[in-house]
Amino acid sequence: MSKAVLITGVAGLLGSRMADWIINNTDYDVIGIDDLSGGYRENINKKVDFSILNLVTETERLDSLFKMNDIEYVYHFAAYAAEGLSPFIRTFNYKNNLVATANVINNCINHDVKRLVFTSTMAVYGRGNPPFDEDDRPNPIDPYGIAKYGCEMDIQVAGNQHGLDWCIIRPHNVYGKNQNIWDMYRNVLGIWMYQHMNDMPMTIFGDGKQTRSFSYIDDTLEPMWKCATLPRMSKEIVNLGGTSEISIKDACHTLIDVIGEGREIYLEGRHEVKHAYPTYQKSVDLLDYEDKTSLKEGLAQMWEWAQEQPNRERFKWENYEVEKQIYSYWK
Repeated sequence: MSKAVLITGVAGLLGSRMADWIINNTDYDVIGIDDLSGGYRENINKKVDFSILNLVTETERLDSLFKMNDIEYVYHFAAYAAEGLSPFIRTFNYKNNLVATANVINNCINHDVKRLVFTSTMAVYGRGNPPFDEDDRPNPIDPYGIAKYGCEMDIQVAGNQHGLDWCIIRPHNVYGKNQNIWDMYRNVLGIWMYQHMNDMPMTIFGDGKQTRSFSYIDDTLEPMWKCATLPRMSKEIVNLGGTSEISIKDACHTLIDVIGEGREIYLEGRHEVKHAYPTYQKSVDLLDYEDKTSLKEGLAQMWEWAQEQPNRERFKWENYEVEKQIYSYWK
């Protein structure tokens, strides 16, 4: 039986690109699972042993997948990362983050996986004094951040009680080829690209002075492999991604400059952290991370890819769990 890596969410940005990297740079087989609710089959490398599987409801099939394969490392990328939407889809948010992750943890324990690599989020920091450091106490302000922090805590408990080895990554605003640009609730750079390609203005919520760090996917792939395989990454939490911050307004203007045209429109503000960007020295010291790609360079490459994509139907939530105080642009 060949040694293998399991990737959940393999049809999404992180999962598909990580699968490509592993296939091209290692001798591991890649087993991929995804329910295709937010990713696309076309993103998945043909060498991936792929199964359509729901992590919340299909626990027996998940267990069978572990039993039938020699899985050494697990990358748990599967999640619906719509932070701003999460207060209006609480139950869905917790099922697809907390419950799904619990099922992955159970199998990692039961089948003696060497290490679980979990992608958390900058949202666990919430409001504070950026740059946010790994040693800062999390203070999430929305259900998405709460769910991810809960997953982090459960993984650490599994390590303490059951000996599960783990590494937690806190990426921030990862973008690039294979991103879902057809989802109106997440991935702001992709949202803007979709809007421009469909003759719509690029939407900015509030005054656009919010600051964020953006991370080009290609710069994070080798460091993510090291998260699984380096002994020094055992039970480490690390911020991974871009090393400089930029306002949302300036990020929009950067994309407009790349495209050569476009316009923004300002809509009502929403419940979010004003300034959110991380420290990065730990990723440099432990993972040899290099922020090689400027936002303008990364956007140019992503824009070239985006223009070659089919004009897929845009995803819109059909029934919110809570509609009270929902923003006018999502009604």
